[in-house]
Amino acid sequence: MATLQDLGVSAFINLVSAFVFLILFAVLRIQPVNDRVYFPKWYITGSRTRSALRGVGKFVNLNIWTYLTFLNWIPGALRMSESEIIKHAGLDSAVYLKIYILGLKIFFPITVLALLVLIPVNISGGTLLSLRKEVVFSDIDKLSISNVSPGSQRFFVHILMAYIFTFWTLYMLYKEYDNVAHMRLHFLASQTRRVDQFTVIVRNIPNLPGHTISETVDEFFKRNHHDHYLGQQPVYNANKFIKLISRRDRLQNWLDYYQKKYERHPEKRPTTKTGFLGCCGRRVDSIDYYQARVDELNRKISSERERILKDKKSLIPVSFVTFDSRWGAAVCAQTQQSRNPTRYLTDWAPEPRDVYWQNLAIPFFSLSIRRLLISISVFALVFFYMIPIAFVQSLANLEGLEKVAPFLRPVIEIKVIKSFLQGFLPGLALKIFLYILPAVLLMMSKIEGYTALSSLERKAAAKYYYFMLVNVFLGSIITGTAFEQLYSFLHQPPEQIPRTIGVSIPMKATFFMTYIMVDGWAGIASEILRLKPLVIYHLKNMFLVKTERDREKAMDPGSIEMPENLPNLQLYFLLGLVYAVVTPVLLPFILVFFVFAFLVYRHQIINVYIQEYESAAAFWPFVNSRMVFSLLISQLLLLGLLSTKKAANSTPLLVVLPIITIWFHYYCKKRFEPAFRKYPLEEATEKDTLEKVSEPNLNLKNYLANAYLHPIFREFNEVDEEVGEVNVRVDKSQYEAAESPESIASPSEYQAESHYTYHYEYQQEYQHEYRHQFS
Repeated sequence: MATLQDLGVSAFINLVSAFVFLILFAVLRIQPVNDRVYFPKWYITGSRTRSALRGVGKFVNLNIWTYLTFLNWIPGALRMSESEIIKHAGLDSAVYLKIYILGLKIFFPITVLALLVLIPVNISGGTLLSLRKEVVFSDIDKLSISNVSPGSQRFFVHILMAYIFTFWTLYMLYKEYDNVAHMRLHFLASQTRRVDQFTVIVRNIPNLPGHTISETVDEFFKRNHHDHYLGQQPVYNANKFIKLISRRDRLQNWLDYYQKKYERHPEKRPTTKTGFLGCCGRRVDSIDYYQARVDELNRKISSERERILKDKKSLIPVSFVTFDSRWGAAVCAQTQQSRNPTRYLTDWAPEPRDVYWQNLAIPFFSLSIRRLLISISVFALVFFYMIPIAFVQSLANLEGLEKVAPFLRPVIEIKVIKSFLQGFLPGLALKIFLYILPAVLLMMSKIEGYTALSSLERKAAAKYYYFMLVNVFLGSIITGTAFEQLYSFLHQPPEQIPRTIGVSIPMKATFFMTYIMVDGWAGIASEILRLKPLVIYHLKNMFLVKTERDREKAMDPGSIEMPENLPNLQLYFLLGLVYAVVTPVLLPFILVFFVFAFLVYRHQIINVYIQEYESAAAFWPFVNSRMVFSLLISQLLLLGLLSTKKAANSTPLLVVLPIITIWFHYYCKKRFEPAFRKYPLEEATEKDTLEKVSEPNLNLKNYLANAYLHPIFREFNEVDEEVGEVNVRVDKSQYEAAESPESIASPSEYQAESHYTYHYEYQQEYQHEYRHQFS
C-alpha cells in the first residue's frame, strides 16, 4: 500500500524526469541541426527552407538569449486561434484538442467542490482506525469514502455530490457535442469542392457471365442512376506488386548506404556476407550485390505490372463510382441499391488519403468470419494480459505479500527499495506492458478488413479502450484488492468479505495516482522531446541522405496516434469520474495531466504532426459515448460500494442516476449522431446550386477522373523511369486517357492541391512521403 512518502518519491521522480525532458527539448529544438525534427510540418508545407547559415552556426545555435527563453514554446503553442488551427491542421486536430479542454471544464469545478466538501467529511469518519487489524490502509485512504463509518448519515453528502457531478458532466457533454456537431457542419459547408463529396465506394459487385467488373458497374448505375452517374474507377488487386516494391525499396536503401560509404572512402569498396543478416555466407562486393538484387526485383516488378494490366481477374469487385452532383452521390451512398441487400453495397468513399487499398481486395463474404475471429482473439488477449497486470499489482501491494510470504520482508522493508517499488515501479511497469498493445490492436483491425484508415484507427481505439477498462481499471482493482486483503480473505468469515472489498476498492486510488504521474506527467514530457525520431533522423541523415528529397523523407513528423491517445484520454475521464466521490484527492493529479497534455499536443499539432487524413471529427460520437459509459460505470460502482457500507436508506437514491445517464445517451445519439453519419440532401442541393452558378463551365468529369486512381499506377510510372518503358494503359474499359506515363502521373486539380498520400504497409514502414493537407 503506497503511503504519502511513497507518493512523494513517485512525484519527485516523475517531476524531475518531466523537467529534464523539457530542458532537453528546450535546448535541442533551437539547434539548427534539429530543426527538421522539431518543426517538420513547416518544412513540409514550405514555410521553412534549408538554413543559409555556414560553419558552426549551421549545427549549433550561438545566440545565448534563446537559451534563456526556453519556455517560449508555451505562449507559442497558445498563440494560434482555434480557427487558425482548423485551417493549419484540420478539424480532426482541433477537435482532438477540445477533448483536453472538455476535461478541464468538467473536472476543475468538480475538483474544487470535492476537495472543499468531501475531504472534510471523509477525514472526520474515522472508521479505518477501528479496522486497523483487518484492513491494510495508508494515510491517503483516510481521505477517501472508506473512512466513513458504515450506516453513517454522511453518505447523503456523497450522494448529493454524485448528483451534482453527474448533471454537470452531462451538461458539459451536451454542450460540447452540440458545439462539435456545428463545427463539423460548418467545416463541410465552408470547404471547397472535395472529390469524396461526389464519390461512392461500391462493394460486393456481382460477377456476371460475359461482363467485366467495369461493364457490370456501368450497366447497373446507368440504369438506376442515369441522371447523375458520371463514371467509375475500378480497383486492382495489386498486393503482390506492393510487396515487391517494398522489398525493392529496402534493398535500395542498403545500396544507397553502401554507395555513399564508398563515396566517402573511395580507396576501399565495401563488402558484405550473403547469409542470414549478413552474419554468415560468402563475402561479396556490397554495391554489386545489392545492385544485382535491385535489378532482379525491377524485372519481377515489371512482369507483375504486365500481369495486372492484362489479367481480368486482377480486377476486384469494388469500384469508386462518381456522380455529377453531391445530391446524386448522397442518394446513392445512403440508400439500398439492389433487391439483394448483399449486392452493390454503397457507402461514402473515404477521401483518397484515407483509403486503405490493401483491404479492398478482401472478399466480402470473409469479412464476417474475420471479425468474429478477431473478436475472439481480442477477448483472449484481454485475459492473457491479466497475468502481467496481476504482477504489477503485486508490486503495488507489498504489505499484503509480506503477510503471506514473510521471507520477503527483509528486502522489502529497506526504505528506499520499498518507496521505489510502491511509488514509482508499478506505474512504470504497467506503461511498459501496454507499450506494444496499440500496434497489435491496429494490426487486428486491419485483418478485420476495414477499407479506410480512419475506420481502422477508430476500431483499434475501441479495442484498446475496452482493454484499458477491463485490465488497467477493473483488473487493477480486482487483483490489487486480492493482494491487499489476502490475509483478510483467508482468515475472516465469508459474510465479511463483501465489506472488506467495499472498503478496499477506494484504496486503489494510490496506484492510479502513480500511473497518472508516470504516463500523464513524465510520459507527456517525453512526447514533446521526440527522442526516438531525433535519433532515427540523424542516423538516416548520416548514412542514407544524399539529396534534399532524401532529407525530407528522413523526417518523421508522425501523427496524433488516435488508436492509442483516445483510449488513454478516456481512461483519465473514467478515473476522474469514478474517484471524484470515492477518493477526491486523485482529481488534482488528473487536472495537471489535462493542462500539461493540452499544451504539449497543441505545440505538436502546430509544429510537428502531419494529418494523415481528414474525417471532419467523425470520431466524436465514439468519444462522447465512452465518456457517458465511464459516467455510468462510476455510478454503478458507487452504488455497489454504498451497498457494502450499510447505507440501505440512501443507496436507492442512486438508482435514478444510471437511468438518467442512459436516457441522455440515447437522446444525444438521435439528436447529434446523424450529423456525423449522413450528409443532408438539403445541404447537398444548396452546394450544388451555388457551384453551378459560380462555376458554370466546370468540367467535373476531368476533375474526378484520377481522384481515386489506384496507387499502382503511380508506382508504374516510377518503374517506367527506371527500366525505360512507356505507354501504360490505365484501364481497359472505362478510362483510356493514359497513353503515356505523364498522363498517368498527372493528378487532378484536387490532388494537386491536396498532395494525397495513399496508405500501404510498405509506405508506412519504408516511405514517409508526407505532404501538405488541403487548405
